[in-house]
Amino acid sequence: MRKLLTPSILLAVLLCPVQALARDYGQRGTVFPVIERDLLEQIHSRLTQMERSGETARLNDELKRRTVARVNRPDPVTGIVRASEARRWKLDPTITLAADIRGARGELIHAAGTRVNPLDSVQLRGDLLFLDGDDPDQLAWALKQDANAKLILVRGAPLELMKARQRRFYFDQGGKLTAKFGIRAVPARVRQQGRLLEISEVALPPKRRPAL
Repeated sequence: MRKLLTPSILLAVLLCPVQALARDYGQRGTVFPVIERDLLEQIHSRLTQMERSGETARLNDELKRRTVARVNRPDPVTGIVRASEARRWKLDPTITLAADIRGARGELIHAAGTRVNPLDSVQLRGDLLFLDGDDPDQLAWALKQDANAKLILVRGAPLELMKARQRRFYFDQGGKLTAKFGIRAVPARVRQQGRLLEISEVALPPKRRPAL
C-alpha cells in the first residue's frame, strides 16, 4: 500500500530549493564562443568603406538627379485620357464632420456630425482647369480661358511651362484632385455654381494628322 505524504513532509518538498532538484547532464555537442560585432560598429565600417570608394558621393548625386527630375516632371496621373466627348455634372462638396472643430482658444466651431459645405466660407476665385501639359491643343485651350483660372497639369513639366508661358502651373500630385472631382478625361473645368461645383470635360477638335 502506497503511503500518503504527511503535511510536514509535503511542506518540506515544496520549500526545497530548486538547485537541490536540478541535475547536471554534462556537455552535449560542440560549444562555440559567441562572437558578434556591435551593430553600430558594422554600420560605421560600411559607411567608411562607401566614403573611401566614392560610393556615397555617387549615391548622393543619383538622389539629387532623381529629385530634380521628379520636380521638373512629376509622375503623370494614371487613368486620365484626352476627352473624346463632352461630359458635365454637379458635385456637392458638403461633408459630415467626424470630430469637433475648435478654434485657437478651444472654442467649439462645429460639432462632430455637423454637415459643412466649404463653399459657404471659401469661394473659388477662378475656375480650375485640368489639362495635359504635353498636349499643345489642351495648352492652347487653357491659355485662352480666364486669366484668373488655375492651370493644373495631369502630365507635363510645370516649371518649364511656367518659364515659357509666364503663367503659374500646378500639378495634380497623385491624382487626388481628379479623383475627388471624378474627372476621367481632360481638358476639364471645375467652376463654382452657388453651393455646388459644376464639372465639365471638354472635347476639343480631333488632332490634325500631318499630310503625307
